[in-house]
Amino acid sequence: MRVALLTTYPHGGAGIACRRLQAALRQVGAQADLVTRNDAPSRWPFYAERLSFLPYERDKSVRFSFSLANFGSDMTKHPAVQQADVLHLHWINQGFLSLKNIRQLAELGKPIVWTLHDMWAFTGGCHYSGACTRYQQACGACPFLRWPGPNDLSHRVWLRKKNEFPPNLHFVTCSEWLAKCARESTLLGGHPVEAIPNPIDTEVFAPLEAGERLAFRRRLGIADTALVVLFVAVKVQDERKGFIYLQQALSALKAQRPDIAVELLVLGHSRPGDLAALPYPCHPLGMVREAGELAKIYGASDVFAIPSLEDNLPNTVMESLACGTPVVGFETGGIPEMVGHRQNGYIVAQRDSDGLASGIAWVGEHQEQLRLKARAKATQVYANTVVAQRHLMLYTKLLAQ
Repeated sequence: MRVALLTTYPHGGAGIACRRLQAALRQVGAQADLVTRNDAPSRWPFYAERLSFLPYERDKSVRFSFSLANFGSDMTKHPAVQQADVLHLHWINQGFLSLKNIRQLAELGKPIVWTLHDMWAFTGGCHYSGACTRYQQACGACPFLRWPGPNDLSHRVWLRKKNEFPPNLHFVTCSEWLAKCARESTLLGGHPVEAIPNPIDTEVFAPLEAGERLAFRRRLGIADTALVVLFVAVKVQDERKGFIYLQQALSALKAQRPDIAVELLVLGHSRPGDLAALPYPCHPLGMVREAGELAKIYGASDVFAIPSLEDNLPNTVMESLACGTPVVGFETGGIPEMVGHRQNGYIVAQRDSDGLASGIAWVGEHQEQLRLKARAKATQVYANTVVAQRHLMLYTKLLAQ
């Protein structure tokens, strides 16, 4: 079987998940080819796409939170697309594929699977709707727009999707949460939608031996007795990642439990001001992309904290679980599907900083049993062969129709 995986970028959350699926499919014998914006003939659609939204955006904070899919590239002549038995779309925004381009791919007559990494496919343009549920009707009155109203840009994009989406789209979501949202939407309610998680290589992302953990921590200058809390975000200042709530939680933890010595690892881009108010020693690690080094960071940590306000099925949670590191996080998106409360981590309500503090303390006191259950969840549900076989079953079913 030959599959063409199409995604805008080979990096970022969706790009990493797509490349991991490519590796997993190859591991079980499928021919999987990756097609990205780098294979497109020109970069101009990216700039045209961004410029077309500028007159409508509420302010620059939402500039990359809304996509029109007016501009893209016709990828029907790409060799990987031509040779594929199945086309598998992933995150295709920011000028890679327009709505017209998706229809062009559908006209090839091949089965099309589309894995959703956010909500965009069934909204009038936003990637995450927050508290807004207008995608369950026909959008309009969009909070991302400068001039919201019943027939605003979001409603017009919604209408275009309704008219342009071809009938032979089979949607996959990485989480049951996103599948539920998709089925409740007016755009995708009539399409098949099923949840299949992203895969992870559990041979690379694996627990460290006790000696390796200690050596890695000492290399960073971490005290042997410290409770090491890890936070990961491409940009620490991204409000969606909720770093402010972790900061509040750590302040509460220091006041409530002065007996716990905490040290914080921060993975991603951070500015000095982002970390200045932390009540504990902090070790900023910058951006780390090499999988083996990432696995060491997760494996050397005691708790992975993810106070995200918007997320689907975070790769970071999967990486942490695979490395045997328990997770403390908010009840956001697909995170509660990955983290069983007091089983392989601790889940609290969104924006509950005190609950986050309690969770960090509780996990710190129940390390050994949680580590085993975290690792078991990853190997049983997210391992490469498990996820790849689920995709192969889907491809085979669609080819037989």
